[in-house]
Amino acid sequence: MDLVVVALVGLVGGLVTGISPCILPVLPVVLLSAGAQGARTGPSRAAPVRATTAAPVRGAAAGVGVLEQPALLTRGGARAEPPRANGARPYLVVAGLVTAFSLATLTGTVVLNALGLPGDTLRWAGIAVLVVMGLGLLVPRLEQVIERPFARLAPRRAPGKDRGAFVLGLGLGAVYVPCAGPVLAAVTVAGATGRVDASTVVLTVGFAIGAALPLLVLALAGRRATERLAFLRTHQRRVRAVGGAVMLALAAALTFNLTDGLQRALPGWADSLQQRLAADERVTQQLDLGGVVTAENEGLSRCTQGATTLEDCGPAPELRGIDTWLQTPDGADLTIADLRGKVVLLDFWAYSCINCQRSVPHVEAWWQAYRDAGLVVVGVHTPEYAFERETDNVVDGARRLGITYPVAQDNSYATWSAYRNRYWPASYLVDADGQVRHVHQGEGGYDVTEDLVRELLQDADPGVALPPRTQVDDRTPDGAQITPETFLSVGKRTNVAGEYVEGEHSYTAPTDQPADTVALDGTWTTDYQGATAGDDAALRLRFSASEVRTVVGGEGTVTAVVRDASGAVVDEVEHQVSGPPRSYRLLARPDLTTGTVEVRATPGVQVFSFTFG
Repeated sequence: MDLVVVALVGLVGGLVTGISPCILPVLPVVLLSAGAQGARTGPSRAAPVRATTAAPVRGAAAGVGVLEQPALLTRGGARAEPPRANGARPYLVVAGLVTAFSLATLTGTVVLNALGLPGDTLRWAGIAVLVVMGLGLLVPRLEQVIERPFARLAPRRAPGKDRGAFVLGLGLGAVYVPCAGPVLAAVTVAGATGRVDASTVVLTVGFAIGAALPLLVLALAGRRATERLAFLRTHQRRVRAVGGAVMLALAAALTFNLTDGLQRALPGWADSLQQRLAADERVTQQLDLGGVVTAENEGLSRCTQGATTLEDCGPAPELRGIDTWLQTPDGADLTIADLRGKVVLLDFWAYSCINCQRSVPHVEAWWQAYRDAGLVVVGVHTPEYAFERETDNVVDGARRLGITYPVAQDNSYATWSAYRNRYWPASYLVDADGQVRHVHQGEGGYDVTEDLVRELLQDADPGVALPPRTQVDDRTPDGAQITPETFLSVGKRTNVAGEYVEGEHSYTAPTDQPADTVALDGTWTTDYQGATAGDDAALRLRFSASEVRTVVGGEGTVTAVVRDASGAVVDEVEHQVSGPPRSYRLLARPDLTTGTVEVRATPGVQVFSFTFG
């Protein structure tokens, strides 16, 4: 890798993350504790300091911050300013954040595993730092005691309170959870697998600096505002108390996962930038996303896709980077190590994926039939679209598909990459000894997979009483005859006929449209998620399938007129679109049909893709 290019990729990825909703939970702490408390104490051009004879020593002894000390008079009557802080506090807070985030990401998993500590140890340590530092801001004498052991962690020229800023940054870095993206995914996988080299370090530090730069800008803005506003400058003790209270509030919110709800409630205004970054082939090549061969997963190369017999594919990589566990007791984590003695089926899926929707009934049936015999099913939900990262959307998608087995949100693609996966859906069958014995990527092969599940259950417990085989219709389409999946996003555009322009554009559908394509008509705005309807927005599909579905989001109406090869209308449907994006059916026929679908969408409706079955 070119380290300069890697550094730039990391920096850009971090900057995109730094302007996303991810920064909101730590933003008040940075503004108050890094910005307002880092204000310099010289005279402000906006509000000159008045001379007074008040004794600053008594104020300092009483715990009054240096910013509250009035100016002094020298023996000659000239005004002498109180000592100026060096203004390093914002920089030290951000430096601590970058340091803690980089070390935790690169070495945290490996170190914690080596010490036998839980995976969230660093997070709880960060929360503890926030609690202690918050109490210190509320009780100045306690702050002096807290900062004394850490004095050597910051430059000696920094005043004591600025040295404590670096410790605060370390705590923030341990609890700061950036939004998932291609750069973070690459860094997370490298750190979790121990594959750390010079390029990984450069990438991680570049990402951390990029993510922290917007916070530094905000901290400096807060410092500048404090220096210019007389009220803030003369009430620093109150500012410090408010900062301490906010820090304690953040610690409480992190403890009870309240920040997740805040982030979900806000629009992901940086999602399109993340998608643009992920779609760039040069970025993908530099990051080597997915398929990274490590000592942990190299055995997967011995697996034959869709083999009809059990194989020896090496130990199952550990589940990692899971944001949220759903449908486990009390939301507890599951690990491959803890599941030894059980037969485990890992099913990679995404709730809007039509292929997954056809495979999920088989997986759910196996869970219901064989869980009492020792089978554990884990649905690893790895998002294909940004909206699939939202926990509420995943919960709703699992409910609509009837999923009752445990679901792991793999938003950072960490587990996906650890298994070198490439497809939705994909299943990995792990025996009772923790070895991968079968891999099937894509739909179909359900009879074979169930045969192998039954075989492994009997191997684990020869006396087990197995129930009858499940009976679920195999709806896997004949891929050689049906139209392939079609995407409308800028980064994944496929099978689009005629014009296609990024951004807003007025289209005219071509009169001579090739088979198995979609054409745009009317006004559409395209981005790295999909296409948003404007005035007179319409789409025309030429397809061969027995089922046609579309993934749609926003608020409005979608209508479709289906014609056969002769032009005769065979079906008309209308869907009221509301809530999170999901899949809507446009056609369902008992036999393969070749024809055209004319789709109209009201302004504001966003169309992501079309799938065919």
